[in-house]
Amino acid sequence: MAVENVWYIGDQLECDMKGAVSMEIRNQNIDNGQAFDWGRASKEYAKYRDIYPKEFYEKLAGLSLGIQGQKVLDIGTGTGVIPRNMYAYGAEWTGTDISENQIAFAKELSKEAGKNISFLVSAAEEVDFPDESFDVIIACQCFMYFDKEILIPKIHRMLKRDGHFAVLFMAWLPEESEIAKTSEEMVLKYNPSWTGGHMTRYSLETPSWCKDLFEPIHMLTYDLPVTFTRDSWHGRMKACRGIGASSLKPDEIAAWEKEHLEYMQTVPEIFDILHYVTILDVKKKG
Repeated sequence: MAVENVWYIGDQLECDMKGAVSMEIRNQNIDNGQAFDWGRASKEYAKYRDIYPKEFYEKLAGLSLGIQGQKVLDIGTGTGVIPRNMYAYGAEWTGTDISENQIAFAKELSKEAGKNISFLVSAAEEVDFPDESFDVIIACQCFMYFDKEILIPKIHRMLKRDGHFAVLFMAWLPEESEIAKTSEEMVLKYNPSWTGGHMTRYSLETPSWCKDLFEPIHMLTYDLPVTFTRDSWHGRMKACRGIGASSLKPDEIAAWEKEHLEYMQTVPEIFDILHYVTILDVKKKG
């Protein structure tokens, strides 16, 4: 697969579920080229990354994204968080992800919840459905990893006439939460290559990749408090790219975990972390 600045180191035999195999990825623009693998964090990801409040999903439904009568593709689906939580709004969902471990958990969690969602293992750039297969295509927390030159024309082709592509992102604001800031500092202490911290608010602009293929319909940004317990915040941090999905050695992760758990004992049992949400919704031209 020809993906700019991304290549695969090889299969990692980490059979977290049903013999699923995960895969390391390097991207020179992320974590200073340090390898990461979401499959390593699948167990924690499945338990602790399902954090979007109901308001988030209601906002998507209010924009007519993922509702009754639509066929929706979620690329970079991870453990299927978006399809599983949007399932009640009535759309027919398909989720894809490069990590076999992530998809294994997505299938298991959907099956346990009695939700009929189709999942398959595929890099976003290799997803290949027939022309005009979907009303909506979504990329949540993952668009930065993809090669736009390869993916954007494919998305345009796979969308139906007037179909929508939505790029979703939600990140904590460390400068407005001492807990988030301290947790970030601990991640950076053990993994200084991690570039996922120091998030601040930013404005959405029409992206250059829209060109003559898409026109912006909604560009929304808003603050959203997310409630955590000590355990769920610790799990959320462990499931981030800088720790659980990173190339850190097991003893380094264990040392981070020990220090972070000790810190968690100094904060309230339940607390809110302010997050910043961005929703870019563009419509297919032509």
